[in-house]
Amino acid sequence: QVQLVESGGGLVQPGGSLRLSCATSGSIFRTTSMAWYRKVPGNQRELIASVATDGSAAYADSVKGRFIISRDNVKNMVYLEMNNLKPEDTAVYYCNVANQIVARNYWGQGTQVTVSS
Repeated sequence: QVQLVESGGGLVQPGGSLRLSCATSGSIFRTTSMAWYRKVPGNQRELIASVATDGSAAYADSVKGRFIISRDNVKNMVYLEMNNLKPEDTAVYYCNVANQIVARNYWGQGTQVTVSS
């Protein structure tokens, strides 16, 4: 069964850190680039970070220098380390394949991140 389960969200103060985790099941996730997305109510879902099968990463300008994406292909996990969080980072965070057309088939429930004092 193909599944994505995100965890690790919560309430954090500005300047704080969180680490999100994504448990994947299904062989497709080991053989393709993975990504973290986020969605704010009223806005479209935004791809913020991606990691290729070799571990090379790319980031949206809004998170570059603050977030780190990584993957563990043995444990079938994808992670997002978020540092120096800002109120504008408040969103529901999702992991999925980086190909946004293929991703339509696999959305999970996401995990809420709220940055507020």
